[in-house]
Formats: sequence, C-alpha cells, structure tokens
Amino acid sequence: MAALGACAADDVPAVPVGPDGYPDRELVAGRQVYIDRCANCHGNDGGGGRGTRISDGRMMTQYPNVADQVEIIVDGVRSMPAFAEVLDPGEIAAVVRYTREVL
Repeated sequence: MAALGACAADDVPAVPVGPDGYPDRELVAGRQVYIDRCANCHGNDGGGGRGTRISDGRMMTQYPNVADQVEIIVDGVRSMPAFAEVLDPGEIAAVVRYTREVL
C-alpha cells in the first residue's frame, strides 16, 4: 500500500529549482503536506475530484488575500474538514504557498 502512495505522489507537481539550483524548502514542505492531506480530495495536480479544483491559479483568483485561504484550511468549509488540529502554522503556510505558487 505504501508503494502505491509513493507512485501517486510522482504525479504531484514538483517544486521548481530556484536561482541557487535548489528548490525552496518551504515549497517542498508544502508539497509534502499537499500529498499527505490534500491530494486525495483535490487531485494530485489540483484538478479536483471529490474536492474543488484548486490548480491553474484558482487559489490566487478565489482568495487574493492569503489570510482568507489560511482561514479555509484552518476552519474548513462545506465538506472540507478543518485542519487547525492537524497541521501547525508552518505547515499551513507551506501548503498555502505550494497551492498558490506551484499548482
């Protein structure tokens, strides 16, 4: 079963390397949170599924204020659960950046 999850993670967009030749550590952490907590509903590429589509800049358009997106993750909305008790503030900040900058 673990091998299946690892294969599925290959479909999650990678964090691009920066000018220094390395990927941004916070974005890498955000990708891992996305894989662990979000991809199951929102799709590996953010294209949706059981959860809303969040790719192609939709997060930036729907939530131009980062704090509004953080609030959704913390408190949940409709069928999306709240993650306040599951993710720490650093993990939330990382996954917000990942969904805004990579997906």
